[in-house]
Amino acid sequence: MAEIIQRDGTWTFDGDTVRIVPGGKAHPVRQELGEIAVPLEAVAGVSFEPDRKGGRLRLRLRGGACPVLRAADGRLKDGADPYALTVEKDRTGVAEYFVDEVRNALLIEQVPDTPVDRFLLPGPALPVSGGGGDGTASFDGETIRLTWNWKAEESKTAGGASTLPLSRIAAVRWLPSIGLENGYLRFEPVEGPVSAPPKYDPYALDLWGMSKKEHTAVLVAAAVLMRLPGPRAALDAPQASPSLAKAAEPAAAPAGDHDALLRRLRELGELHKAGVLTDEEFSTAKQAVLRSM
Repeated sequence: MAEIIQRDGTWTFDGDTVRIVPGGKAHPVRQELGEIAVPLEAVAGVSFEPDRKGGRLRLRLRGGACPVLRAADGRLKDGADPYALTVEKDRTGVAEYFVDEVRNALLIEQVPDTPVDRFLLPGPALPVSGGGGDGTASFDGETIRLTWNWKAEESKTAGGASTLPLSRIAAVRWLPSIGLENGYLRFEPVEGPVSAPPKYDPYALDLWGMSKKEHTAVLVAAAVLMRLPGPRAALDAPQASPSLAKAAEPAAAPAGDHDALLRRLRELGELHKAGVLTDEEFSTAKQAVLRSM
């Protein structure tokens, strides 16, 4: 098992799952999300980015595998990214070893780096709440509740808290504040989007970027997103996509089955001969299979 323990968090890899536990002083998004178990089939790649102070360990997921990343749409800062770990200077060797172990497993299991058609991670636990600016959003799996604070406009507070059944929501969008521009968490009703700015929209939080805590609104967006009709149908599908089933097929054999491992070696040899694997990749993967034998 590969393991790296840092103040920023702890990552472990047992050959099948990358387990991520945030550190005590991690960004509020990571704290609220809590421990994450990432199955190998959801991983597209892993890297270590060195710098003068140590570096950053980064796990790259397959497109569509994580509801939080889908809701964030590339807008999460490194500090809030649950799949990035700050590595101290005296642990760079451990980080590089961690990268090698995950890469070897990806090669052996032949996990593709292509997007998936269903969520492979469960997303935030329910009930979930987050936000800031002019209010707070919460979601229990069936109903969204927007509670306003004293800074909200009268167009929002006049009617009290907004309660929105999931059946009335067509889409959810999250945008963090950038520079002097406010962000928002907006729920679009099935009858069509509201034309008013988020500041006056009773279906939206206006996010000002005054604290890191505001970024937790993305967790509410992720929880709602994965339960909307399209993503939910994909999540509840009883069978994986054909590409995932094919990628996972070699892993079905018991670890001690030498015939299966020999077949794996032959498969690697064919991939090497076809030019899919470089000499170095083939050598690394072969050694990992031999260690299993």
